[in-house]
Amino acid sequence: MNILESRRAAVLAAGILFVLIAGSLPYGKWMDEFQSVSHLVFHELIWWGIVFLVWAYVHFVEKRPLASIGLFRPKWTDLPIAIVFGMVTLAGLIAIINIGLPAFGLQLNGENVSQIGNTPFWWRAISVVRAAASEEILFRGYAIERIQEFSKSKVAAAIITCVVFTLAHVGSWGWSHILVAGFGGIAFTVLYLWKRNLWLNVIAHFMVDAAAFL
Repeated sequence: MNILESRRAAVLAAGILFVLIAGSLPYGKWMDEFQSVSHLVFHELIWWGIVFLVWAYVHFVEKRPLASIGLFRPKWTDLPIAIVFGMVTLAGLIAIINIGLPAFGLQLNGENVSQIGNTPFWWRAISVVRAAASEEILFRGYAIERIQEFSKSKVAAAIITCVVFTLAHVGSWGWSHILVAGFGGIAFTVLYLWKRNLWLNVIAHFMVDAAAFL
């Protein structure tokens, strides 16, 4: 491996580690997200800051276009795909919550649900948009593309991102959320690997979260 190849591998590895770690840390718990409106706002700013750092890394360090993480200009003909996929994913999650979890003697974290329900609508709207954008950029667009490039394996990229995405949500919602986050992670990964257009993922993800929290 020559110097250029070694640098390229190091840049890939550093980006992958940053995204997977930064996207998994329980910022909400550390800063007591629901303590006040200022805490809610600061929590959102942390996530947008991470997204900005990913953009800066892609642009200034990797010197690549945003298309390299799936951010292509969306086609109107693809919009129905995103909408249908979002609806199917939402239906699957509803079935898991109402049938799957009770079958295993599990239930959603009621405290989290209650806390989110008591937050201002404007914050929930901002949070839904942020979650759809940031999680898809980190766990699908960047992570899948770079892990596949680093490992030369689409399967490895899919498995690693799904596992980390699921565990990141378990850290905030508890182990009862593993089926919900796992299903969502698999669904959004399938969509991204199929179309390789991150905007479709953001739209589908937004639909799911909007139905749940708005």
